[in-house]
Amino acid sequence: MEKCDQIERSLIKKYRKPLWRPFIKAIQEYELIKDGDRIAVCISGGKDSMLLAKLMQELQRHGPLRFELVFLAMNPGYSEQNQQQILANAALMDIPLTVFESSIFDVVESVESSPCYLCARMRRGSLYQKAQELGCNKIALGHHFDDVIETILMNMFYGGTIETMMPKLQSRNFAGMELIRPLYHVKETDIIAWKDYHQLTFLQCACRFTEMYENQPSDLGGFKRKEVKALIGQLRERSPLIDANIFQSVQSVNLEKIISCRDRDGRHHFLEKYADGAERPQPDMVE
Repeated sequence: MEKCDQIERSLIKKYRKPLWRPFIKAIQEYELIKDGDRIAVCISGGKDSMLLAKLMQELQRHGPLRFELVFLAMNPGYSEQNQQQILANAALMDIPLTVFESSIFDVVESVESSPCYLCARMRRGSLYQKAQELGCNKIALGHHFDDVIETILMNMFYGGTIETMMPKLQSRNFAGMELIRPLYHVKETDIIAWKDYHQLTFLQCACRFTEMYENQPSDLGGFKRKEVKALIGQLRERSPLIDANIFQSVQSVNLEKIISCRDRDGRHHFLEKYADGAERPQPDMVE
């Protein structure tokens, strides 16, 4: 277990500032974990979810909160080689996996339009269901800071909306279940640095569709995200503050300078309150 000990120590020593502190900051700022929680940490086999597992494990062991963890790994149809790599990494890092099978890859294989979107929705639903069966009230996903800012731009460029990836969400389909993202403030470059420092090899994306279209322009969500990631990288070379500014943009929304917005009560237009700063009466409709 010497390798595992090194990995654990690095999280609170060498990588305390870039990994541990932003991890704790997100948990405290967004109130992601409470005493008595039973959390399913969802393991895809990639660097992000494996790091999340170790951080959550260390917090459970040494933090002030009292909560339970289940390390949940779904096999949606991975190759035997990829599945074995996930199991080997979990053993190396002392992460006790609970593995369950699904046939999502087979189901999505015949879908021509937006297979990545459908796959992601189906996988999340399966994770919610299994976590609930295991008595969990939350699932934790490994989305990090770069995922957040990329999502902001993707929604603007391809969805025509200003929205972001939220740090936590209440499930609409699984009563009492919540999704949390404890790596919300952790940057991908720091995750890669941690991975490389320990010479760890994780799955990139074991999805057969990504492998098929990796170098081809397509409508796959993964390709659009690569485009946005590359764009942010180019902008970052000109301004090191670009990441922070994109993130800050969804925390500093000035509703007085927004043409329209929507909430649970519906859509609101700036003309409603334009006249003298008071509510403007709606014009009578012509019959």
